[in-house]
Amino acid sequence: MKINQFKFNEKGLNRFFGPLESKIMSILWEGEEMTIKNVQQVLEKDRVVSFNTVMTVMNRLVEKDILQKRIEGRSALYKPVLSKDVFLEKQSKDLSHELMDEFGPLFVNHMLDALEDVDQGLVEKLEQKLKDWKKEK
Repeated sequence: MKINQFKFNEKGLNRFFGPLESKIMSILWEGEEMTIKNVQQVLEKDRVVSFNTVMTVMNRLVEKDILQKRIEGRSALYKPVLSKDVFLEKQSKDLSHELMDEFGPLFVNHMLDALEDVDQGLVEKLEQKLKDWKKEK
């Protein structure tokens, strides 16, 4: 599953999804399989969203291979294809590879500049990863 649009000016899941898609994914990542009606009821706590709107968005997420749909009796149950952690790991890895392919040395320089603003533990993890990578080469 590849997200085709990454929105730099957004935060969190909104970088990958539209606002309603983000809310739906957050709901589904928190629990078990759910029907459209179940998701709509959770969404209605914040604002009124029609059943048809929720159904359209969820079925589009199925078409994008973000959600799985399973029929049980007369109900359709939906769940994410990947866990939230795995999804974010995959998207960040894909984005990193694309930035490296596109910008090479600039990307590395800017990544190193960004390390000035992170905690020392992350820098140490990067150093260890580099050592392990060099051993493999």
